[in-house]
Amino acid sequence: MRVYVPLTLPGLAEAYKTGELGAGPFVAYAVTPALREWCVSDDIEELEYAALNRAALASLRLLAIEPGVPRRRVVVAVDVPDRAANADPDRGLDPAALGEVRVSGAVALARAASVHVDADDAEADVTAAAAALGAADAGDDDAQFVVDGAEDHELLWFATQEIPNLVGQGD
Repeated sequence: MRVYVPLTLPGLAEAYKTGELGAGPFVAYAVTPALREWCVSDDIEELEYAALNRAALASLRLLAIEPGVPRRRVVVAVDVPDRAANADPDRGLDPAALGEVRVSGAVALARAASVHVDADDAEADVTAAAAALGAADAGDDDAQFVVDGAEDHELLWFATQEIPNLVGQGD
């Protein structure tokens, strides 16, 4: 199963240093039955894109609680055994939990398929979105518009070999 792990740049640096994504259990996003139903699609690429975007929103939430980190959303796509990632059936219809899965144990960063990171030019919108997230969650339409502004930025795709450069450890 392909899961999308939300991180920050310091979180990616830590994963690079330790060679692991999370100690487990940790939250990731995947194509779950609830996400399939929400998307009303059978196109796996569309569904995986939706799971990636859910993880990008979770990365934004991490940025909102970590004000000192670079304002770029980070998502690592990694393949795990199906049994290692489970959706909570009690949260299946909760819009906030669409695509959410719990990965039961640590996952080697070497299993990552790709890394997705905001471009530098997204920083202002991501910064504003992280600041507006609480108000958007409380139903403020103007704040939601600001959050949506960050979502307008596509995450860039990086090969896993590029992780050292992303975290400042490259040559």
